[in-house]
Amino acid sequence: MKLIVAIVQNQDSKRLADEFVENGIRATKLSSTGGFLRSGNTTFLLGVEDRKVDEVLELIKENCSTRSQTMMSPPSYDFTLESDLTYPVDVEVGGATLFVLPIDQFLQF
Repeated sequence: MKLIVAIVQNQDSKRLADEFVENGIRATKLSSTGGFLRSGNTTFLLGVEDRKVDEVLELIKENCSTRSQTMMSPPSYDFTLESDLTYPVDVEVGGATLFVLPIDQFLQF
């Protein structure tokens, strides 16, 4: 058995959760924040039998796409008298960050 920790962008989380339900995959959904843009993420925790790991990873891959997003560059905190304007920067967001961990013991009470 494996524990899959999948961190996905909020834009992808609803579609991915629906796919989990359609395929009979049980997941715990947690709200999380982080990353470069400090934007909302969703973290899914999934206990998966070894034989189903590849299927779950494929579902995540199919439903969590990367996309380009324009944001303003952060202001500089340089205290010189030079003008430091912010400017738009394209960054890649989305996709999924996954951790697949072995499970030594699984209990339900």
